[in-house]
Amino acid sequence: MGAEADLLTAAAWLHDIGYSPALVDTDSHALDGARYPRDVHRADDTIARLVAHHTCAEYEAAERGLLDVLNSEFDKERPELVEALTYCDMTTSPDGLPVEAEARLLEIHSRYGPEHLVSRSITKATPCITAAVHAAQAALDAGS
Repeated sequence: MGAEADLLTAAAWLHDIGYSPALVDTDSHALDGARYPRDVHRADDTIARLVAHHTCAEYEAAERGLLDVLNSEFDKERPELVEALTYCDMTTSPDGLPVEAEARLLEIHSRYGPEHLVSRSITKATPCITAAVHAAQAALDAGS
């Protein structure tokens, strides 16, 4: 990721900060989480954009009726950066252990249950998520 490695690392650390009860405003953890580095810390816009759009967050935003808000507040970041963050998110378990993306998707479904808004959005986002993970893996393989 070159010069953007530090920004990607920061976004990886922050991507789920919107789950913090102190930050919940819209119930979209991606949107609420992206506002925090932007509004509170005046962080680099790249970090906020990555948090806002990580792991195909637009699908959950659409389910919540917040897609226009997400897209009006945060432009999309370069695809290779979003893919790299999605790869990090989807190949790491909630406990921080390495996991296959397919197992991570199953874990999310089992945690929320089939009728939950998050499960519905993850189902719709699965092609986007798997494409991002595969693209990032291909980039990793090409770089090694």
